[in-house]
Amino acid sequence: MADLVVLDYPDEATAKKVYEEVGQLQKDYIIDGTAAYLTRDAAGKIQVESPTGVVGAGAASGALWGALIGLLFFVPIGGLILGGLMGAVMGKVADMGIDDEFRKKVQDVLTPGSSAVLLMFSKVTPDKALEALAPYGGQILRTSLTHEAEEEINKALAGAH
Repeated sequence: MADLVVLDYPDEATAKKVYEEVGQLQKDYIIDGTAAYLTRDAAGKIQVESPTGVVGAGAASGALWGALIGLLFFVPIGGLILGGLMGAVMGKVADMGIDDEFRKKVQDVLTPGSSAVLLMFSKVTPDKALEALAPYGGQILRTSLTHEAEEEINKALAGAH
C-alpha cells in the first residue's frame, strides 16, 4: 500500500529545500517513491515541478502529478486533463481512496503564496526520514492509497509510453 503525504510550508524557499532533501533521501534508499514540488502564487494558480520537470500541457510524464493535483484542488494543471490517457489516469486517481476530508485539508493548507512537497511512497525508513526533514518544520498531511489503485495508475501511465 502506498501513502500520499503533503508537507506544507509558508514559503517557497523552504519547500524547495525539502524537495531537494527528499531527492537525496530517495538516492540513499530511505524513501522509495516519487515526489513533486508545488507552489501556489498570490492569484491562486498552482505550478507543479516533478522529477521529470515542470508539469505542463500534454506532459505524459507528469500525468500522475497533474491528475493528483487536479483531484486534490479540483482544477486541471496547465491543461493536463486532455485525451483518453488523462481521463483514464483521473479515473484511477479518483478510485485511490482520497476522501473529501483529506482534499479539504490539503486545499486549506496550500494557500496563495505557500508551497508544498507531495510524496507518494510505498516504503520509507521513518526514523531516518524524520531526522532529515524535521529541521524544516512544516505541516504534514497523510493518507493511504490502496495497492490496487497504485498498480492501476502505474499501468495507465505505462500505457502512455
